[in-house]
Amino acid sequence: MRRLLAFTVLFLTLVLALPAWGSGPFAIRLPRSQHGLDPEAVNVVGEVRKYTIKKGDSLLELARDFGLGYHDLAVLHRQYDPFIPPAGAVITVPTMWIIPDNRGRNLIVNTGQMRLYFYQNNATQLYTYPIGMGVLDFKTPTGVFRVVEKKVNPAWHIPKSLQAKYGMAVMPPGPDNPLGDYKLTLSWGDYGIHGTHMPLGVGRLVSHGCTRMYPEHIKELFPKVPVGATVEYIYEPALVGFRHGRIYLSVHEDFYFKIRSMLLHVLNLLESRGLAELVDMRKVMQAVEEQNGLPVDITRAGAAAYWSRME
Repeated sequence: MRRLLAFTVLFLTLVLALPAWGSGPFAIRLPRSQHGLDPEAVNVVGEVRKYTIKKGDSLLELARDFGLGYHDLAVLHRQYDPFIPPAGAVITVPTMWIIPDNRGRNLIVNTGQMRLYFYQNNATQLYTYPIGMGVLDFKTPTGVFRVVEKKVNPAWHIPKSLQAKYGMAVMPPGPDNPLGDYKLTLSWGDYGIHGTHMPLGVGRLVSHGCTRMYPEHIKELFPKVPVGATVEYIYEPALVGFRHGRIYLSVHEDFYFKIRSMLLHVLNLLESRGLAELVDMRKVMQAVEEQNGLPVDITRAGAAAYWSRME
């Protein structure tokens, strides 16, 4: 009995210590330099999974279950009806991410990935969540902001352009309030990071500029973020990362149509990082062509030996 109890305690300890697929915490080590291969860096987190569709599943609900935005799953499985995917089909679940450098910030929101990153313990621990963001007419901007207020059950101060539609200037808390139950107000007007009353909008262009999160995710993040925390919004649809001395590349769609040529953008990224000679260009080209956001190992054979000679 004692052995069984000890085993159970050990098992639960190990299980509880493992990161959740969609949020974390993940142990990370950011690259020491933005140039060259850092074999000790770990800024690729999570693992790609497989899942067998069951009767009654939808890609929208599965995305939420795995801590993904809708687009993360939809872009990989365009052939399926998102509401009625075929039972028995095995799908790829992209619970793996290349994380951006934190630039000394507490939070990074990468609208190029539709994803938010919260760094803790001197950027050695990470939580990450999918987001919904501004539609094309109200793009979520880039820039550095601060968390100036934390609100529970926030009221929505409706933009003037929408007040006639809703028949009010301020919407009180409640089931129709698009801000949900929690809001981190930023030093950018009345905009912020908040929950939503429409969870299926996470992973889409849905807002008037604010950052929407699943209700369960903002509830988890809210107590962790202090007033005064720095938040930087970036737009980086292509990212390079390292794990186990390997080089990874992820290329997302250009949601806001800011990049003239994704191929040139990625090639310039690799060149500026001093990695162009270390990667397999066929895999790079494939990642650029597919633009599905899935991290791909692009390491060229013998890259580590080549880099050691260059140092």
